[in-house]
Amino acid sequence: MNKFLNEIEEQPDALRETLHFFSDGEGHKSLNRVTMLWKSGIYDKIIFTGMGSSYFIANAATCLLNPQKIASFAINAGELLHYQFSLLNKKTLLVCISQSGESYEVVNILERLPVDITVIAISNEAGSTLAQKAHVTLLTQAGKEDMTSTKTFISTYLVVYLLSLTFGGKFDQNAVSEVESTIQSVSDLLNNRNQWLDEAVRMIAHTPFVQLIARGTTFAAAQQSALMLMEATRNPASALLGGEFRHGPMEMVKEGFRAVVFAPSGITYLQSILAATDILKFGGKVLLITDQDPSVTHHNLFTLVIPCANEPLFGILCLIPMQLIVNQWSIEEENVPGNFTRGAKVTAVE
Repeated sequence: MNKFLNEIEEQPDALRETLHFFSDGEGHKSLNRVTMLWKSGIYDKIIFTGMGSSYFIANAATCLLNPQKIASFAINAGELLHYQFSLLNKKTLLVCISQSGESYEVVNILERLPVDITVIAISNEAGSTLAQKAHVTLLTQAGKEDMTSTKTFISTYLVVYLLSLTFGGKFDQNAVSEVESTIQSVSDLLNNRNQWLDEAVRMIAHTPFVQLIARGTTFAAAQQSALMLMEATRNPASALLGGEFRHGPMEMVKEGFRAVVFAPSGITYLQSILAATDILKFGGKVLLITDQDPSVTHHNLFTLVIPCANEPLFGILCLIPMQLIVNQWSIEEENVPGNFTRGAKVTAVE
């Protein structure tokens, strides 16, 4: 049995459950409670923190809130614990993200916190240390997950997206319909994978290194993709912001170089397409994941167009191809996809 693939295929249901939970009832009340805390005027900043996948989502959260003039920052939980703890004070609204609610660094931050600091939890586990110690808990509805993070990641990402909508007063029926359309597209990508998966795998798999490039909220998907490649295929990978790739790393592009470029429609779409075409020009191979046809053809390019008119929600959709590529790559190299051999699902030591 391929548990990793099973969990990938459970994602549409996990997203539907999460959307339903936060559209009404207790979940909706929790979103409103967090919003009212911020609007109370007591706080001057929001700090999002987490480790690994959760930290990637923390960065996406700041991209969603800062354009609304909500001062928000992402700090890695290990760095916050040891080097930046002094930033926390009673004017800080601290949002701790941990799928298990038991990550070592997050738990230790909670143990050190003064009593006058307000903590918001985003977690998949209601009985976890984080959920129990938080003032408000936003519970994802991803269900049990044993392998490399898939459905817990996108469910957590969806919660952060819904929180940003609630802050802006835009979590309405139109928003719900847009998320429902995205979930249907997730199902379609899973059901139609035979049409594109083999070619996508051939473009980037079984190589010593993969570079993933993205910007904005989609950078969380690039970071998560790199993490999956390292965890599940035991293969080196790195995620870089599109702008950072130009500041030096472009020099490593040559024949045999492989890159995944995420290019959603948005303010940096053209920059992302230019990065892809430059990699091709210098001899690299590119898997381009986008939501519109860039009208670029090249024998070293495979373009996967996925339907999504909303740049933040593209961060959910674009992960599905990468999950399936990681799964197939692992199988072809006779690994157990998504299985931990040197660590554990929940990191309880530093």
